[in-house]
Amino acid sequence: MATVNVTHFTDPNCPFAYSAEPQLWRLRWRYGSQLAWTTRMVGLSSSREEYASKGLTTAMIKQGFTNLEGQIGMPFDLSERSALAATLPACREVVAVREHAGAELAESLLRQLRLQTMVEANILDELHTLRNASHAAGIDSDELDHWAASTETDTALAEDLRLARHPAASAVQLSHKLARWEGGWRYTCPSLELETGGRTATVAGFVPAMAYDVVFANLAPELERAEAADDPLAVLEWAGTPLATAEVAAVMEIDRDAAREKLTEAGATEHPAGTDAFWTV
Repeated sequence: MATVNVTHFTDPNCPFAYSAEPQLWRLRWRYGSQLAWTTRMVGLSSSREEYASKGLTTAMIKQGFTNLEGQIGMPFDLSERSALAATLPACREVVAVREHAGAELAESLLRQLRLQTMVEANILDELHTLRNASHAAGIDSDELDHWAASTETDTALAEDLRLARHPAASAVQLSHKLARWEGGWRYTCPSLELETGGRTATVAGFVPAMAYDVVFANLAPELERAEAADDPLAVLEWAGTPLATAEVAAVMEIDRDAAREKLTEAGATEHPAGTDAFWTV
């Protein structure tokens, strides 16, 4: 069976990355174990002042959340935040868990960090936010602090940031999907680098689902492709974590209203969150 190595560049505080989760769940459903995922942190800001120096404001962030919620439908708390957050502390914790406890637990922590900031309206770089996320992921605080302070984490985080700031040449051809830093271009979130059989491709930044379809069809047409799901309970059981309505809709390739109707009819449990809900079996 063919395998595509997927390097996923993301950040816990990026609303575009959060809003792209439906598309990434769709890819996982469609190609399953044929995709070998590695998640790397971009590190969007090392301090609150770094965001402010770029002209960002909490009002602009709120408007961005509102726009994305209207376009994609992932649950958001649309209130204006009290501060701009540095993302590097959360990135460090994700990398620490990845390096010391494995990728699966790191993905769980990343998910919980996103929910804390996008849905619970907490500020990502505050200690209670980091603790809430790690506890929800089932991670001991003392152990996480130890992992985060290790030289292995320092080295791995630095490598994540370096790779994010040296995008592939094919990505630079679409520089409007990248961001500037003092050394050149860096990936925006989410960005994917793909490799299989010596062939490579990149999907830089937030793109429509059809862009992924085109890239995978050209890069690896030999992949076996699952049909869209028809049972929302099967989707929830497969995911192993609560999914938003928009995420179930993406895997089923139907609109959000239809997904909500099917989830309700199937007896899934709705957990209201922000502007919408998450669902469990």
